[in-house]
Amino acid sequence: MPNLKFIRDRIATVKNTKKITEAMRLVAAAKVRRAQEQVLATRPFADRLAQVLYGLQARLRFEEVDLPLLQDRELRKVCLLVVTGDRGLCGAYNSSVIKRAEERSKELKAKGIAYSFVLVGRKATQYFQRRDQPIEAIYGGLEQIPTAAEAAQIADELLSLFLSETVDHVELIYTRFVSLVSSQPVVQTLLPLDPAGLAVTEEDEVFRLTTRSGQLQVERDQRQRESHQDMPTDMIFEQNPAQILDALLPLYLNNQLLRALQESAASELAARMTAMNNASENASDLISALTLSYNKARQAAITQELLEVVGGAEALK
Repeated sequence: MPNLKFIRDRIATVKNTKKITEAMRLVAAAKVRRAQEQVLATRPFADRLAQVLYGLQARLRFEEVDLPLLQDRELRKVCLLVVTGDRGLCGAYNSSVIKRAEERSKELKAKGIAYSFVLVGRKATQYFQRRDQPIEAIYGGLEQIPTAAEAAQIADELLSLFLSETVDHVELIYTRFVSLVSSQPVVQTLLPLDPAGLAVTEEDEVFRLTTRSGQLQVERDQRQRESHQDMPTDMIFEQNPAQILDALLPLYLNNQLLRALQESAASELAARMTAMNNASENASDLISALTLSYNKARQAAITQELLEVVGGAEALK
């Protein structure tokens, strides 16, 4: 016969675990909202920067401009910037990015191309350090919601490696936010910059975390960027437009990196929300099963006691 005290203690333990997972889910939801607000706050600068680059693109032919960040050199060594989280309990978020980074490193090795890592997040650092992989730099303990200062610090390291010709190519491996229950690890080229992609004009998609009927859900908002306006043809530049472009390209790189860090943070928080929600549901199912077992065991114990009382009464007759 099952031990009633053991089942009661197990039910109490699972209930306490459910309280913890539910609290973690709500905390992750609040941080997702903060990530959303930060994305919206940084958009005006990104839009204005895109407008300036678009105007310069109209005045210059990038392919005729000899700028270091646009140079496409012979591919001898690639730097892989891998973005993961510092903590677990977020499903397959960290393992998916690490797996994609390993696949990319094997592809480069098969082609005879050297590679090294710049790692963001404790999970990636622990994984690749244990495997003695070549690591250029490590960044950990970043804010849960990435800041422009953190993105600039990482971008400076990447620029230093690229401009010193330590590496010839910089690729970013991060998790793109798709929806609250879906994210996708992707590989994106950061350096050299692609002139054709400096000034994008397509619609920008923004996620919005909302609450309906007590349930969290994500709505995607298609937002048209501000229309680009060509610079007047008679505009006089105090500096050479190529020099202005050379000064703006690092800002563009910082902005691209910040956006990737923000998407990674949103993906991690969404994955944690999903994982904690699944854990809470599993805890509810387990509590129901344990309660049923407890009731059955209690009923069996009561029946057994009644049978013993009846048996004892019959023996006294």
